[in-house]
Amino acid sequence: MTVKNQHLKHILELNLAVILISTSGTLGRYITLSPFVIILFRAIMAGTVLYIFCRYKNFRIKIANKRDLLKVILGGCLMGIHWITYFFSLKFSSVAVGMLSIYTYPVITTFLEPFLLKTNFSKMHLALAVLVLCGIYFLVPEFSFENDQTLAVAFGVTSAFFYSLRNILMKQEVERYNGSVLMMYQMIIISCLLIPVFFIFDLSGVVSQLVPIFILALVTTCLGHTLLLMSFRNFSVTTASIISSAQPVYGILLGLLFLGEYPAINTIIGGVLIICAVFAEISRSMKRQN
Repeated sequence: MTVKNQHLKHILELNLAVILISTSGTLGRYITLSPFVIILFRAIMAGTVLYIFCRYKNFRIKIANKRDLLKVILGGCLMGIHWITYFFSLKFSSVAVGMLSIYTYPVITTFLEPFLLKTNFSKMHLALAVLVLCGIYFLVPEFSFENDQTLAVAFGVTSAFFYSLRNILMKQEVERYNGSVLMMYQMIIISCLLIPVFFIFDLSGVVSQLVPIFILALVTTCLGHTLLLMSFRNFSVTTASIISSAQPVYGILLGLLFLGEYPAINTIIGGVLIICAVFAEISRSMKRQN
C-alpha cells in the first residue's frame, strides 16, 4: 500500500470514529437519567466489554511504570469530567447546540498542544480553529446564564477543555499501549470515581434504559473512542481534533432522524463554518502526503 493510500485509510478510520462517537448526542438526549447515572453505567458496561476484548486478543494489560499509570489515571478523571459536563450540556439544549459547543476543543487544542507537547505552533491550525470558534458564535442567541442555551454552551465549552487535555495527555501513551487497554483503564477509573452515585441517586429507572446505555457503551465508547485514541498515532492531536469537528454534523443529522430536532438557521450557519474547517484540514493533510 502506498503512503498516500495508507494516509487515506487513516483518514477514513478517523472519520469512522467520528461517526460512531456522534451517536452520543442523540443517545444523551434520549436517555432520561441524570448525567452522573448515565456515565456510571456507561463506564461499567464499556469497561467490562473492553476487558473481555483485551483478554481475548491477549493485549498486554499491565502498565509498565508508575508515571504512565498516573497519566492514565489522570486521563480517566479528565474523561469523566468531559463526559458529565457534555451530558449536562445536552440536557439544557438540543443535540445540535450540545455537540457544536463542545467543538471549541480544536481551538483549545491548538494552543495547548504546542505548549504541553513542545510541538511547532501552526498559524493555519489557529486560523482553522478560529473558524470553528466562529461557528460556535452562532449558537448563542443571547449571553445570559438564565438562558438554557447559554448554559448548554457553557457546559459544552467546559467539556471541550477537559477533552482537549485528556487527548493531549494520551498522545504519548497511545504510542506505548493499545488503545483498547487505555480506554479500559479509563472506564475503570470513571466507574470508581462515580461509586457514590449508587448511594445518592434513584436508580429505579436504569433498567428501562439499559439498551440505549449499552449502545452508548459499545458503539460510542468501545468502538468510537478507541478508534479516535488510536488515530493519535497517525495525526497530531490538533489535526485529529479539527477533522473530528465533523462529529456535530453527524450528530445533528441523527438528532433530526431519531428525535425530530430540526436545527435553526443560526445552527446551520455554525455547522457550515465548522465543516469548512474540517475539509480544509483534510485537504492540507492529504497534500502533505503528495
